[in-house]
Amino acid sequence: MNAKIEFKQIGVIRTPYKNSAPYQPVDKDSGDFRIVLEDAYVDGLADLNLFKYIYIIFFIDRISDTVSMEVTPSWAPGTKVGLFASRSPNRPNPIGISIVKIKKIVNNEIFTSGLDVFDKTPLLDLKPYIKDLDSKEDANYGWLDNIDSNKEHLSLHIKGIPHDY
Repeated sequence: MNAKIEFKQIGVIRTPYKNSAPYQPVDKDSGDFRIVLEDAYVDGLADLNLFKYIYIIFFIDRISDTVSMEVTPSWAPGTKVGLFASRSPNRPNPIGISIVKIKKIVNNEIFTSGLDVFDKTPLLDLKPYIKDLDSKEDANYGWLDNIDSNKEHLSLHIKGIPHDY
């Protein structure tokens, strides 16, 4: 069951983050956020500008921690959950996914809202976010509902939004 799987890098993600990045994309983050696609894939951008949001699928190339099947989210001290019930970047396959807003597309570059990745992260794929397919009205918070915490404060942590309390 251990088949060798290979991916091609189709571009690079440019962000202002060199040594630390938010845990989730911050929509109103300031800075230069863009995806630079390899020339061979530029024709694949046709009509992507008609969508408001896209999924960005990337290779998490700067993880050095070992993978554990039980994790404690940094913003939920004392809470242990299974790796697959978390959004930890330390995965058996270091693949990340983010949803960002398209600001504009110029040639082979997609300018986006804030991204939660380091500068020069390898891009694996792009997919359009489609409202009725990708938004689930009955989605819930899973184990997060069991945390005794201010829901507004917890939401800031989940979204990766900097705050003072």
